Amino acid sequence: MAVGRPKRVMIVAGEASGDIYGAGLVRAVQAADPAFSFFGIGGPRMREAGCETLVDSADMAVVGLVEVLKHFDVIAAAFLKLKKILLEDPPDLLILIDYPGFNLRLGKVAKKAGVKVLYYISPQIWAWRQGRVKKIKRLVDHMAVILPFEVPFYEQAGVPVSFVGHPMADLVEVSLTRDQAATSFGLDPSRQIVGLFPGSRRSEVSRLLPTILEAARLLQQRLPGLQFVLPLASTLSDDDLAPWLEGCELPITVTRDRIHDLMRACDAVISVSGTVTLEIALVGTPLVIIYKLSPLTFQLAKRLVKVEHIGLCNIVAGETVARELIQEEASPEQIAGEIERLLRDAEYNAAFRERLTHVRERLGGGGADRRMAGLVLSMVEQS
Repeated sequence: MAVGRPKRVMIVAGEASGDIYGAGLVRAVQAADPAFSFFGIGGPRMREAGCETLVDSADMAVVGLVEVLKHFDVIAAAFLKLKKILLEDPPDLLILIDYPGFNLRLGKVAKKAGVKVLYYISPQIWAWRQGRVKKIKRLVDHMAVILPFEVPFYEQAGVPVSFVGHPMADLVEVSLTRDQAATSFGLDPSRQIVGLFPGSRRSEVSRLLPTILEAARLLQQRLPGLQFVLPLASTLSDDDLAPWLEGCELPITVTRDRIHDLMRACDAVISVSGTVTLEIALVGTPLVIIYKLSPLTFQLAKRLVKVEHIGLCNIVAGETVARELIQEEASPEQIAGEIERLLRDAEYNAAFRERLTHVRERLGGGGADRRMAGLVLSMVEQS
């Protein structure tokens, strides 16, 4: 274990998934060299790992043009706070985790300040706005990617790149059986369980939770013995769900911890698009993916997106593992219909679970945090 002079690292994780990955990275670096200290934007997991969060990622987690405009003041204030530090008291390294709209602008400030930039979790520019790779080449000293097919994309653009593996390959490990997991949450393992996963952003919850709950009502009518579970993301509070859950007569168990055990307890899941779809797939639980944006944002995205799938589990697998219901298709009737088929049709369910095994195969082995720690130590030493 090397111990040297104190080393300061600014790290920016603007969403719940980035908070998870950032926490693992902080722990791995400090285990290798306790002289490192971290500060920046993050959530409860990064704080628990020892990172000083100057801004909470819960206040930054919005998606879509319209949604970002509504939160512009908060996001702008966070940017100015970090910009001031970069220019007046530069850290030894800036680590950016996904969140490209904000992070690429901050990378430009870091370049001006002479601070090296390590980008962890590539923006999905291979899916849309591929021209941004030129900006990344100018602003980023090293790109650490978590999907194998991202390496040649950056190599062809002349961006220094390393494949570190996907951190979820290490994080998603469940030892409980489905019945054991159900019992641990106080659920009846003899009755079917449906997960309701409304996302980690307040804007997602307000846009999608009403539709999810209406789908759950339809399912309860068709399958009266169903139980429902809803995980509360670290970026959300009970108050964020209250407008929709208060007075809701559905049998919903709301939980905050042990998300992967909860996924194992479920027989099927209704999930918003995002990293969570990959986690559910790695656990091995069938799911349907729903996706809705404001009409303006969706029309813009439709013209720019260059991939067949929106669900990360489908992108990783390179095939349609889970059905994707987008915009108008994400109706309570269609969502309920897909979940009902998964619960009633044993052959369809078995084929679905077989496809899920392809996702883990594509991710390879674990060790992402360890490899990232090596990159961090190397870049700080070079600087």
